[in-house]
Amino acid sequence: MRILMMGGTRFIGVYLTKRLVEQGHEVVLFNRGNHPTPVEGVSQIAGDRKDNEGLKAALADESFDAIFDNNGRELSDTQPLVELFNGKVQHFIYVSSAGVYLKSDEMPHVEGDPVDPKSRHRGKFETESYLAEQGVPFTSVRPVYIYGPQNYNDLEAWFFDRIVRDRPIPIPGNGMAMTQLGHCADLANAMAAVLGNEKAIGQVYNVAGDRYVTFTGLARACAVAVGKDPKTLDLVYYDPKAFDFGKRKAFPMRVQHFFADIHKAKTELNWSPKFDLVSGLKDSFQNDYLASGRDRQDVDFSLDDKILSA
Repeated sequence: MRILMMGGTRFIGVYLTKRLVEQGHEVVLFNRGNHPTPVEGVSQIAGDRKDNEGLKAALADESFDAIFDNNGRELSDTQPLVELFNGKVQHFIYVSSAGVYLKSDEMPHVEGDPVDPKSRHRGKFETESYLAEQGVPFTSVRPVYIYGPQNYNDLEAWFFDRIVRDRPIPIPGNGMAMTQLGHCADLANAMAAVLGNEKAIGQVYNVAGDRYVTFTGLARACAVAVGKDPKTLDLVYYDPKAFDFGKRKAFPMRVQHFFADIHKAKTELNWSPKFDLVSGLKDSFQNDYLASGRDRQDVDFSLDDKILSA
């Protein structure tokens, strides 16, 4: 297939591009051209997807069998692609988020659960609805938390920063909130398994790791990945409502139970995660955190100090 990928030079796009090329597809990336292509020979069209007219002009004479929309956050990001290519592509794969789900007393989240109209990810659900309304042969993938090498969101690195420096780790609540991570390579494999799969047309899939983990358990798993005894961690629990952090985040995850069932993706896509949590964290620590020299960089721990001093 000839595939258009929005993005493709950062994090999940790098893994997905490599996977699709391995499968023999021709991949064309559309991005601002600020980063090199992850695979030699892959074509790149420079442009800003926020510039709707510029995007349409750059892609007007192109034809594709499938599109991967990896970085659309709002409906307005994806509409120009649909206006250009609806009826001309076999498959449109959209990266949504499990963050669209409405907070619930019943867990895990399953596809079809109510969505939160006030969620900061509501643009993604609006895009999913639009794709369905327009009759686009689409599939939506809803990751929970994505981690792994090249992660540009402070998630596992937040824990690594404190563990390698032997600092206390402030954890909101009692540390028993359950969450879920999925390795970027596993997400890329799931997305590649969606491509061309007739069962996947019109479907939504939760994609993440097999197991759920508490905040405390995640800190301990990160310690194992770093090579330290988790029993030596100084875990400090606090009430986040007792602090005003402004717009800054004192903890990298939402302070609530947040995890999803992935049975549907495993069954219909013939896919399963290859990384367990500790092996995935080791991959991230060795091949990104240490490789980039972040263990030697200055880190702002002012919010930690605010919590600890209280």
